[in-house]
Amino acid sequence: MASSLILHKRIETTVAKAKALRKFVEPLITKSKEDTTHSRRVVFSYLKDKHAVTELFREVAPRVADRPGGYTRILHTGFRLGDASEMCIIELVDFNETYKAGATPEAKTRTRRSRAAKKAAPATEAAAEVESTTENAAE
Repeated sequence: MASSLILHKRIETTVAKAKALRKFVEPLITKSKEDTTHSRRVVFSYLKDKHAVTELFREVAPRVADRPGGYTRILHTGFRLGDASEMCIIELVDFNETYKAGATPEAKTRTRRSRAAKKAAPATEAAAEVESTTENAAE
């Protein structure tokens, strides 16, 4: 499950499994911040998947290098239909574009008056001035 989380960056599972996975994966991510042969071998002894270890050290570790901890996020999604088990999505924090600081949409300010009317008014005044200058030039 840890290999799947590292490879796919987000997986859907039960809450109990996600909490256990968090305790398992976060120390491995911390270990991957230091890219040495020893740390790679230690992480490989836990994961036993060469592709997951490569992904962890090449893609995940540089993104979380300045983060002091808390590399995963658990989002509760509801209950499973078959056995009513509580389901969630566990994901790596720095790989979700929705929650990134730069990706937050700007707050819209509301006014009582329509801004479209103000923007249209100067355009019509400019058009009226152009028409009056062309009429004057024609005479």
